[in-house]
Amino acid sequence: MRSIGRVVPFVVPAAELAVLVHQGSLTDIDITYGELGAYATAREISIEGPLREYYLVDAHETPDPVKWKTEIGWPVFHSDRSLLSEH
Repeated sequence: MRSIGRVVPFVVPAAELAVLVHQGSLTDIDITYGELGAYATAREISIEGPLREYYLVDAHETPDPVKWKTEIGWPVFHSDRSLLSEH
């Protein structure tokens, strides 16, 4: 990809995510973000990194915003499962 103005390609790094699916219009997606952020923060698993949005069903599939689904991914502390199996 080539840069256009201030838009530049960016590779989003792999991460372990806490995920929540927002159902409906994007006008109130901030509520879902708040719930997910509160969950990760309360459990002290939130880490720095880009949040992710994956549009599972959007305006390209249906003009009805009630049917839209957006998956939100919040980066969280990576638990090393290999350490758990050693103990």
